[in-house]
Order: sequence, then structure tokens, then C-alpha cells
Amino acid sequence: MKQLTHYDIENNQQNFPVTIVCDAIRTPENIGMCFRISESFGVSKIYLHKNSPSIDNRIVKKTARNTIQQISHDTYGNFEQLIQQLKEEGNTIIGIEITDESINISDYDFTSHSKIVLLLGSERNGIENVSLVDATVAIPMYGRNSSMNVIHSLAIALYETTNQLKEKILK
Repeated sequence: MKQLTHYDIENNQQNFPVTIVCDAIRTPENIGMCFRISESFGVSKIYLHKNSPSIDNRIVKKTARNTIQQISHDTYGNFEQLIQQLKEEGNTIIGIEITDESINISDYDFTSHSKIVLLLGSERNGIENVSLVDATVAIPMYGRNSSMNVIHSLAIALYETTNQLKEKILK
């Protein structure tokens, strides 16, 4: 067995109709990792709140590596206005959040939507206004802790979403 390097691997690059909205994420590492994981999963676009660390932040740049240049992104100031605009553009807004109506992420049918927004809440307070979303999905956890890092949640959600969408595309 030989460990492969980046130069040995050619991914089957694919873009998915998935947009990420970061609802006031505060830490530069999380912003940078959002870019890195989103690019890895073929996300179309990322929206960052104007008060989040910017893409010019040195920690964001270091964590994101070169993915900031590889994925479309924009900033917003008014959360409700952005969500309304994305809905008008035909997106289904899916919050990655624990609510009393959350669906287990593996039971949610992402393939029934043509355009998806995965909404990440802030590290401290979650999604600002959960009543604006069309659905919420929760990741099953089996330890004592009831939450995980926002980017770990994003990685799991993107894996499940793109895995389902990939299967739909291949059919």
C-alpha cells in the first residue's frame, strides 16, 4: 500500500445546486474551513454575514488555502432579506439545526429539491430566525454532548446532501 499525494489524485469534479449561508459565524477558522469543505463538495456559492471575519483575514486565508478563489462567494447584511431573495430564486432553505421539528439528516430527501441552501447558525446561538427555513435537519449524536462544531456539521450535511444528489444524477 502506498499513501497518495495531492499530485496522484484526480477527483471527478462536479458542481451541485447547493448554496451555503453562514449566519453570523464569528471565528476565522470556521470561515476558512467553510470554504475548504464547500469547495471539496462542489458547492455553488457561499454567503457570509458582513460582520463575520472577511476573506482578507489572514487566518481565514490560511485555513481556506486557495479555495477562496475557487468558489463563488458574497456578503450580506440583512439575514431575512437574503433568505427571502434565495427563496424567490427557487431555493429550499434547510437549516442544520436541532429543533422540535428537525428530521434526521439521513431520512431527509434532498433529491426532491432543485436548488438547496444549507443554512449554518452561529457558533453561539444557532440560526438567527429558524422560522424562515423550509425545514431543519439534525445529525444523530450518541454521546452526552448535544451539539458539535458548525463546520463538522456542515461536512456531514454536505456529505449526505451530495451523496443523495449524486445518486439522483447517475440514475
